[in-house]
Amino acid sequence: MSTQLQTRARTGQVRRQTKETGVRVSINLDGTGRARVSTGVPFLDHMLDLFARHGLFDLEVECRGDLEIDDHHSVEDVAISLGQAFAEALGDKRGITRYGAAVVPMDEALCRAVVDLSGRFYLVYAVETRRQAIGNFSVELAEHFWRSFAEAVRCNLHLDLLRGRNTHHILEATFKATARALRQAVELDPRVEGVPSTKGSL
Repeated sequence: MSTQLQTRARTGQVRRQTKETGVRVSINLDGTGRARVSTGVPFLDHMLDLFARHGLFDLEVECRGDLEIDDHHSVEDVAISLGQAFAEALGDKRGITRYGAAVVPMDEALCRAVVDLSGRFYLVYAVETRRQAIGNFSVELAEHFWRSFAEAVRCNLHLDLLRGRNTHHILEATFKATARALRQAVELDPRVEGVPSTKGSL
């Protein structure tokens, strides 16, 4: 890796305060996968922990939300804050690989994630599940999480379930695959001068 590409720490920090939630997120794209996560939604904590581990991102997430109503506001605001912190850490995107793809199995489930850090938001979420909830996590919010994240990052994200039956396994595979695709996309390539785009900006 070129030393020229290591001059800026690729970190981001976001605090988001609304009447519904208080969220704090910090991320280091060049970490080792350490995570400290507390959202009040145990399944989401588990997903974010493995997101950090498989992306090799150092991640801290804290959320205090109105869980007495439901988990919607907490899940959404964590996703928005994570995406904003991720975008801040990316900076001007000089030297990045830009594209990433991963196919990850989790027992019977197999998920593909493809990402383009293009500066344009688009989500394709072709993931079908059977259960409505895992603990206090509403399964329908998984798609909303990735939509909010991708919109905040301004990236293209395609998630496809190739096969699977168990809802926990399916969602775990999507988080692991997305983390590994993002890990590839943010990787610095010493051969890239500027940004990897014919337009000159991302």
